[in-house]
Amino acid sequence: MAVRQRIRDALFVFPALLDRLGIADREKAGEAFDLALPVMVTGALRVLLRVADFLMVGIALGDAAIAGLELGFQYYFIGFGLSLAVSSGTISVVSRLQGADESDRANLAVKQSLWLALAISLPLTAVAWVYAEPLVGLLTSDAAAVDYGATYLSIVMLSMAPRFWSMVASRALAGSADTRTPMYVRLTTLPTNVALNAVLIFGLGPAPELGIAGAAIGTAAANTLAAVVFFALLVSGRYAVTLDRSGRQLDLALVREILRVGVPLSGMRLLQTFGRFPFLFILGQLGVGAVAAYAIGRRVILLALMPAWGYSTAASTLVGQYLGSGDEKDAADYGWQTLRIALATQLIIAVALVVAARPVAAAFGTDEIDLTVQFIRVFGLAVAGFSVSRTMRGSLRGAGDTRWPLYGTILGTYVVRLPIASLALPAGFAVTVFGVSVPFGVGLGYTAVFGAIVADFYVKAAVNTGRFRSGKWRDVARASGVGASADD
Repeated sequence: MAVRQRIRDALFVFPALLDRLGIADREKAGEAFDLALPVMVTGALRVLLRVADFLMVGIALGDAAIAGLELGFQYYFIGFGLSLAVSSGTISVVSRLQGADESDRANLAVKQSLWLALAISLPLTAVAWVYAEPLVGLLTSDAAAVDYGATYLSIVMLSMAPRFWSMVASRALAGSADTRTPMYVRLTTLPTNVALNAVLIFGLGPAPELGIAGAAIGTAAANTLAAVVFFALLVSGRYAVTLDRSGRQLDLALVREILRVGVPLSGMRLLQTFGRFPFLFILGQLGVGAVAAYAIGRRVILLALMPAWGYSTAASTLVGQYLGSGDEKDAADYGWQTLRIALATQLIIAVALVVAARPVAAAFGTDEIDLTVQFIRVFGLAVAGFSVSRTMRGSLRGAGDTRWPLYGTILGTYVVRLPIASLALPAGFAVTVFGVSVPFGVGLGYTAVFGAIVADFYVKAAVNTGRFRSGKWRDVARASGVGASADD
């Protein structure tokens, strides 16, 4: 216990230093840091897992397998987008009900989320199992990349329902200000995932050498283990939120509020995912190596982006709980202070990764080291935009105001990123739409791709920050019927 306290005290030097420098308030930023830290640890492990996947697959099988893994993963993100509808609604509703001291309704909200998770995830699993190859084939004509991507997708989607439930349970606990329990669960399951992947990809010991199928099996097994552990914890009755298997099973008012909050964010995530398909198609026209370099660069820079997940969760919890208790002023203060410490954290990590870009890129076994370094550095330029966008989105989510992040995604992805990226296509490149040939390419190549990535992040940041600054999220919270602010 003494060692743990010393570690905690050492870590909290960071918000104290920011306070001394006049960057953030020690108390409020420190509270956000306390909530965010376990999520950051979990996020770091998850990012390292994905990095390890790409690293091992690249070393074992090369750029075509890296590209296939990236393409297959995009369809897996469709499930993530839909799970966001439920998990985001869960953290918003649970945090406000906990703030209003309505624990029984908070528990019932978790039960509603479980049923929604199962209803959405099971059909996705069936579709991916049957149509994996043609789905990946839409994004590339490279036969090897299609085979690798389809193999990964068909297997990993078998664990979509367990992964869905784990996200809901984790967000439910976070909504009650418990971000440490999900961290402890992930500290067990994510290293298990890495170990299984290594054993099955390379065929270590008596295990067969399964290549990319091994990566998928390891991930599916770890997802299932995490879901079992979360289920056991929530039915135990020892936590701030519980999953009561008896009693009332359905509350339509809670279901509506969960979906009201979550559907715009789900639409946002789905639009982001669908927007990646034409973006990856554009990269594919530049070569399989371009897809691989992008995939590696994106996974590497996620280590800098990862703290935003923690701070976004902290912002949702703090803004939601203070709104639930009727304290709108502190809700706003916590939103801004969380943003300040989030930016400071992420920029430090981003600088380190950009400086180390070349040796990091070389470790993946790619033939496109120079291009991978360029992608890492471009993503580094976008880190501040991502930090602002994601943290402000968390604050808005805590208030139940989730439409504006959706608008920001539409603007950033479809009005900015894709039109700019399309300029990378070769001059004369055209797509036929309803019998009409529409020209796109002007031959700008990677200049257009890099510009599209950076512009997208900063447009989303501007939209989310502008909405939070307007203060209109308070009206949304009051009108929701959840928490003390609804009675004002």
